[in-house]
Amino acid sequence: MSSRTGFVYNEYFLQHDTGHGHPESPERLRAIVSHLQQTKLWQKLQHIIIDEAPEEWITKIHTLEHLKYLRQACKQGLQTVDQGDTHVSDHSYNVALMAVGGVLAATDSVMSGILKNAFCAVRPPGHHAERDKPMGFCLLNNVAIAARYAQQKYGARRVAIIDWDVHHGNGTQNIFYDDDSVLYISLHQFPFYPGTGSRGEQGIGKGLGFTINIPLMAGSGEKAFMEAFSEEILPSLDNFLPDIIFISAGFDAHKDDPLANLNLTENSFKILTSMLIDKAEKICNGRIVSVLEGGYNLRALPLSVEAHLLALIGQNNSQ
Repeated sequence: MSSRTGFVYNEYFLQHDTGHGHPESPERLRAIVSHLQQTKLWQKLQHIIIDEAPEEWITKIHTLEHLKYLRQACKQGLQTVDQGDTHVSDHSYNVALMAVGGVLAATDSVMSGILKNAFCAVRPPGHHAERDKPMGFCLLNNVAIAARYAQQKYGARRVAIIDWDVHHGNGTQNIFYDDDSVLYISLHQFPFYPGTGSRGEQGIGKGLGFTINIPLMAGSGEKAFMEAFSEEILPSLDNFLPDIIFISAGFDAHKDDPLANLNLTENSFKILTSMLIDKAEKICNGRIVSVLEGGYNLRALPLSVEAHLLALIGQNNSQ
């Protein structure tokens, strides 16, 4: 039986070449897809057809200068577009457009009620990308663009973004820092890259209180995450009542991830996902779009994505 959970993937995402030894490599998606194809999950997912996002939607979030810089950098054969860790190749700009397009297509399916929820196995990731600069492996802020898209195309008044990547999503925070229509909540290791995400960062102007940072010490594990969900995140969603929830789904908080020091397991992600689904059912008709961010251990990543998808499918399989 097929489910009402969508899945976004396109082989074109593999054309974003970050070079030998870079942690954000095409092998991440190859590992996810290969693993899912070996399970019964692959057949249960609704595979969403995607195309490159129109730049008109991207410029709702990013400056034209940012797009021009990325386009020219890739065309000219530059290998990095920031201080050194955000690598690109000749296809990277168009791959980034396709990644955004995938998340917008998932948003279409969920907002229109065709699907209940969706997971987007896209790259490059997005949550470090600011309005006018790439950083931290990220070129375009996939989730931020989709959040504005849900508002302007579908009339979603309030959008929540839950970011559980192990690194703080500075780009997403900055983009919506003065915006009371987008609730941004981040759990992340702190102090850690990129250095932002302290408790005191809560928004400015009318956006004050609509940014919630939950910094976690290295060594924190599932208990700390579950407490944060129960005591802060779920009550905040009750207060905010979003029309759709986006997840910046980094899986680098896994205990085996090479880039961080939090101690989740793949089952942790299933538990956290289930907690969000239960809340979404009550407040926004179950509408969730989850978007891949980090996760760099090629064994732990596909197992974590599988656990995440099992939770997404499990709540709506019979509907």
